[in-house]
Amino acid sequence: MTKVGASPKKWAATSGTGRLSLRVALMAAALASSGASHAAPGGASIFTCTDAKGNRVTSDRFISPCAGDQRELNADGSLKRIVPPTLSIDERTEKEAEERAREIERMKLREAVNRDRNLLTRFPNESAHRKAREAALDDVRNSVKASEARVAALTKDRKPLTDEAEFYAGKQLPPKLKQALDANDASTDAQRTLIQNQQVEVARINQLYDVELDRLKKLWAGAPLGSLTAPTSGPPRK
Repeated sequence: MTKVGASPKKWAATSGTGRLSLRVALMAAALASSGASHAAPGGASIFTCTDAKGNRVTSDRFISPCAGDQRELNADGSLKRIVPPTLSIDERTEKEAEERAREIERMKLREAVNRDRNLLTRFPNESAHRKAREAALDDVRNSVKASEARVAALTKDRKPLTDEAEFYAGKQLPPKLKQALDANDASTDAQRTLIQNQQVEVARINQLYDVELDRLKKLWAGAPLGSLTAPTSGPPRK
C-alpha cells in the first residue's frame, strides 16, 4: 500500500508556523519563569522599540534606551500597551512647565467664556448697554455741575473782596482781607482741578463702554464665547 504524504509546499508552511509558535512558546515560558522586575504583570510580554540609532530592539523585559515610545506585546504578538519614554529630570521639568502653561490657558479660556456669557446676560441688546452707560455717567456729570456751581459762587463771593481791595491800591492789604482773597483763590483752584479730573473720568467711562460695545456687537453677531481678546478692564458698575 502506498502511503500518501503531505505536499512539499504544505509541509513548508506547516513547518514555518510550527517554528514561529515554538519561538513564541519558548519566549512565553522564559518570561513566565523569569523574575525580572520590569516584565509586565499578568503574563509574558515582549517589548519592542527603536533605539537612538534607529535600530529596532526587541526584548523580554522593559527596554531603557528607547528613543521614543515602546510597544508592549502579548505573547501572541497583539498590542498590550504603549509605554512612553522615561524622561530625564530636565525633560520632566520642561513637560510639567508646558502642562502648567496649558492649564493656565484653559483657565483663561473658561474665564473668558464666563465673562462673555455674563456680558450677554447683562446686556441682551444695545439699548440696555446705552442705558447702563448713561447711568455710569450721571454721577460724574452731576459732580461736574456741582463743582461748576461752586466756582460760580466763589466768583460771586470774590467780587466784594476785590472791590474792597481797590481802596488799598499801592498799599499793603489788611491781613483779614488778604486772607479772604487767598482762601477764595485756593477754593476756586481746587474746584477747577476737580472739574478737570471729572471731565477726564467722563472720557474714560465713554472709552470703556465703547470697547465693551464693540465686543458685544461681535457677540450679538454670533462670535463664540471666549473667542475674543479680553479687555484690560471693564466699565465701572453701579
